Amino acid sequence: MIKLPKFIHPDGSESVKKQLPLVPLRDMVLFPSIITPVFVGRDKSIKALSAAMEADKQIFLTTQKNAEVLKPNINDVFQVGTEAKITQLLRLPDGSVKALVEGCKRGKIVKLADENGFLNVEYIEVVEEPLPEKAREAAIRTVTEAFEYYAKLSGAVAQTFFKTLDTISAHESRYADTIAAQMPFKVADKQKLLETGNIENRFFLLLELIQKETEVFTMSQKIKGRVKEQMEGLQKKHYLNEQMRAIKKEMGEGDSTEFQDLETRIKKKRMSKEATLVVKRELEKLKMMSPMSSEATVVRNYIDWLISLPWFKKNRSKNDLIKAEQILDQDHYGLEKPKERILEYLAVQILVKKIKGPILCLVGPPGVGKTSLAKSVARATGRSFARISLGGVRDEAEIRGHRRTYVGAMPGKIIQTLKKTGYNNPVFCLDEIDKMTADFRGDPSSALLEALDPEQ
Repeated sequence: MIKLPKFIHPDGSESVKKQLPLVPLRDMVLFPSIITPVFVGRDKSIKALSAAMEADKQIFLTTQKNAEVLKPNINDVFQVGTEAKITQLLRLPDGSVKALVEGCKRGKIVKLADENGFLNVEYIEVVEEPLPEKAREAAIRTVTEAFEYYAKLSGAVAQTFFKTLDTISAHESRYADTIAAQMPFKVADKQKLLETGNIENRFFLLLELIQKETEVFTMSQKIKGRVKEQMEGLQKKHYLNEQMRAIKKEMGEGDSTEFQDLETRIKKKRMSKEATLVVKRELEKLKMMSPMSSEATVVRNYIDWLISLPWFKKNRSKNDLIKAEQILDQDHYGLEKPKERILEYLAVQILVKKIKGPILCLVGPPGVGKTSLAKSVARATGRSFARISLGGVRDEAEIRGHRRTYVGAMPGKIIQTLKKTGYNNPVFCLDEIDKMTADFRGDPSSALLEALDPEQ
């Protein structure tokens, strides 16, 4: 038997041990003076209710520590429970029972036994000492203010409930239990309130739990508000887009097939993160434009260019120096120094994996094999060959590209050649670089320097 402290009445007499049938509760706590329905489905609990109905309709209710336990013993239930009176019993078609019970007094379990097919409990009544008048008024006023503030925020408390509180304000224990039963506390927190026999400490704990619940509710409402604003914004945008599509369809301007085709190409195309964000933003902008406007054509061309570029498509480079030397010798007789420098460059590239900085510059009169030597380098390394003729280029826009605001704007020659090649790592030959000229529109050599070495 568990050794427990004796409970003393205010008159000095010891609490008397009592015995009643026990019904373990799952996921709920019953407070004294609270009337609530209890649904019972386990055989032992149904037999305990039947035994109580045959006697004086008194039963003891306590909460299980773990609701999953089907056959609880004394270690599976909380020691403090509630002595209750069965006011109504209804047997349901599925064999379970619905009982309407009214909590009467707190009780602490001393012994639990399985007798006559149901659980019997021996318990001691928890005796409560009333608070002094001033302490009672202060405790009730403080808790009431916190509870009213929570009720105003949540809107989950009926006005009739406050009238009920007014009628029991002289009974501080009942007052605290009634508010505790109304609040959506966790089962563990409600059990703490039930186990707190000292009324003053119970009011302190109740106030703390109400304030905590108010803070949680406030944060929850803020989060819901943010989510609602986001959802409303998305719904509004979707509604406006649908309206725009309907208007365009009525005007014969609808071209949903084109948009679907662009969206499909964007999803399939592997691009950098920045390029993906830009192309999606431009597509949304295009959807809002009239297909007949000149700006829509510019945006559409820009999207096409972004999608068509080889962002991650590479040639598989050959790292065979002997084979490279053989190819260079096959294609060109002599030119020992240029070929030696090219092989040195390839050797360093193979060792370092990623070479940055040096650019090979072939200098010589026309017809000595500068361009054809570049083609041989491409064949030796297994890469595509891209050639740009810069002879006579006067405008730096030929290198950088034109601004999108211009009619017929196009990317620069470098980007155009990359698209045409279809790979992002070709052998790039900038031919006739010495024949570029400068005029009043600018110097294309400055733009070329920026293209070749962005860090300059």
